[in-house]
Amino acid sequence: MRIVSGFLKGKKLDFLKTNTTRPLRDFVKESTFNVIDHSNLIDISLKNAIILDLYSGVGSFGIECISRGAKKTTFVENDTSALAVLEKNIELLKIEKKTSIQKTKIISFLKQAKIDDEYEIIFFDPPFSEDYFLEELKIIKNSNIYKTNHLVVIHRDKKSKDDFSGIVNIFMTKKYGRSKILFGNFKLNTV
Repeated sequence: MRIVSGFLKGKKLDFLKTNTTRPLRDFVKESTFNVIDHSNLIDISLKNAIILDLYSGVGSFGIECISRGAKKTTFVENDTSALAVLEKNIELLKIEKKTSIQKTKIISFLKQAKIDDEYEIIFFDPPFSEDYFLEELKIIKNSNIYKTNHLVVIHRDKKSKDDFSGIVNIFMTKKYGRSKILFGNFKLNTV
C-alpha cells in the first residue's frame, strides 16, 4: 500500500488485513480521489480541508488527504491492531501535527467528543458486514459537525443494498472490483 499523490507520494504505508479490517486498495483510492478532484458534481477542494475518517483502519484515506493538502484529519478507530499500525504510519510520515486519533467506537466519538472543526469530507469505511453505520450517519446528519458544502464518501461491498434514503443524498456510485464507492451529502432533495 502506498500514497498515490501529493507531498508524500510513493511513501509506503504499513497495513494489516483481518476479518474486521481491510486496506483500501491503491487503485480504488486513486480513482476515488480522481472523482473528488475532477467531478463537476463535487465542489470541494482538498487544499486546507478538514477531514473525518471513520472506521479509519490504518489511515490510508485520511493520510492521502493530508498528502494532497488537507489541513487536518481526524481518525476514529476502535480496533487495537489497526490503531497500532495507524499510529506507526503517522509517526513514520511525521504528520502528527495534522492529525487527531480518536481511540473509540464511532458512536462514542459522536456523542462525547467536542467537535472543534466542521468537516468538509467525511469518509466511512465500515466492515462490509456492518450496517450499524447507517445509525451513525443519522447522528452526523442531525449534528453540526460538517460544513454546508461537504462530501460524504462511503466504501461498501458492491453487492450491498444499504438504504440511505432520508439520510444521505447519494449522487454518484463507482464500482471497482469487489468495492463500490458512494459519493453524497446530507443535503437531501425535497420534492
